[in-house]
Amino acid sequence: MSDPTQTVRRKVLVAGAAALAGGALTACGGGGDGGNTASGEPNGAATPPPGSAPAATPSAGGAAGGKAIAKAADVPVGGGKVLKEEKLVITQPTKGSFRCFTAVCPHQGCLVTKVEDNTIDCPCHNSEFKATDGAVIKGPATKGLAEKKITVAADGNITLA
Repeated sequence: MSDPTQTVRRKVLVAGAAALAGGALTACGGGGDGGNTASGEPNGAATPPPGSAPAATPSAGGAAGGKAIAKAADVPVGGGKVLKEEKLVITQPTKGSFRCFTAVCPHQGCLVTKVEDNTIDCPCHNSEFKATDGAVIKGPATKGLAEKKITVAADGNITLA
């Protein structure tokens, strides 16, 4: 006959290990909104295919989605701007085409730090992402950056849509 105390302890340890493993997978997988990503998107969220309509929607008025997060003039063509506080990166792959992604690398939750030559770079393990659609160019990240919808107003203010 087995000791009931050992059986209960074993169940608690197994449950705790499963919970920790799930949290580690979320941290490395970039899913969920448990503080490891800014996206709030579920794992496996669909990323629009390359060449789809740009995420930036022109707007005649002011901040449709709220407070301006950046100015279009501050986002270089072929480059981008990392907004550390908002955990976002805004890119301008071609003149007048703006895109926005989470700045949180799905590999281990580091923030990307620069955008050059239409490539978004993560400094932690050198993952690279396309500035056009956030797709992985070079790992170890296996998932792309989650896209965010933005609006570019006539006055150049960029807001979340």
